Amino acid sequence: MIAQTLQQKIGEAMKAHDEVKLSTLRLLSSAFNYEKIAKQHDLDDSEELVVIRREAKQRKDSVEAYKKAGAMDLAAKEEAELVILQEYLPPEMDEKELTKIVIEVVAQTGAKTMADIGKVMGMVKSKAPEADGGRVAGIIKKELGI
Repeated sequence: MIAQTLQQKIGEAMKAHDEVKLSTLRLLSSAFNYEKIAKQHDLDDSEELVVIRREAKQRKDSVEAYKKAGAMDLAAKEEAELVILQEYLPPEMDEKELTKIVIEVVAQTGAKTMADIGKVMGMVKSKAPEADGGRVAGIIKKELGI
């Protein structure tokens, strides 16, 4: 479980004087605690991964927003935090494998229009929960010709 080793990693970051890693790990620890309180039980591995994915998505969104606003220093900080968070995530599914799942689900559901994207998205995410929603949506739109 990641939460159990997090305090050790925070200590290592303190000793190494790695401020970015230290603050990122503290934020992650805090997110775990909030989730634990919300769920009212200790988090299992899959719930921890959900929290890490949510934190990583927030960083990705922030990077895009900061780049659009021209705040490259803030974007760089968020990118550094994202790299640290990605160390705790399993590797993403490759494009070919994800496309194969999308094609299967589109065939199963008979999806043809923009209105069907939600249904396809839900089924794909149930088969590949680690897949990034933005990537999945892009592949679905490409397969439906939208």
